[in-house]
Amino acid sequence: MISSAIIMGIIGFFLTFMPNETLTFLNQDPTDILTFILQLMGALYFGFAILNWMAKNVLIGGIYAKPLCLGNFVNFLMGALTLIKLAINGSLSAIYFWILTILYILFAIAFGFVSLTNPNLKENPTK
Repeated sequence: MISSAIIMGIIGFFLTFMPNETLTFLNQDPTDILTFILQLMGALYFGFAILNWMAKNVLIGGIYAKPLCLGNFVNFLMGALTLIKLAINGSLSAIYFWILTILYILFAIAFGFVSLTNPNLKENPTK
């Protein structure tokens, strides 16, 4: 939860507060609509980062945190599939896209594993 919160927070910060610089870095012309979309996407990333950060001490995988786990799983799975599709089409050539693709795949696997398994609670030996 902490690592996904940090990564999403960094992405959210850059997209929200530096959308034109992000577009320039990606070799895109900053237009009003692209800037707006990136800022809105940055707000979503930052909101997810805060959600994950606030739930960092919660037992993930139980019934009470299932929506949080599934939300993260769907986000990372859909993002990973999109990035893999871009990689197959040859659209991903820069190293930062490959790093992002690998991170998305790893987080999708991790949240998928957590969402499909039950947490094992260790019994307190003093009881």
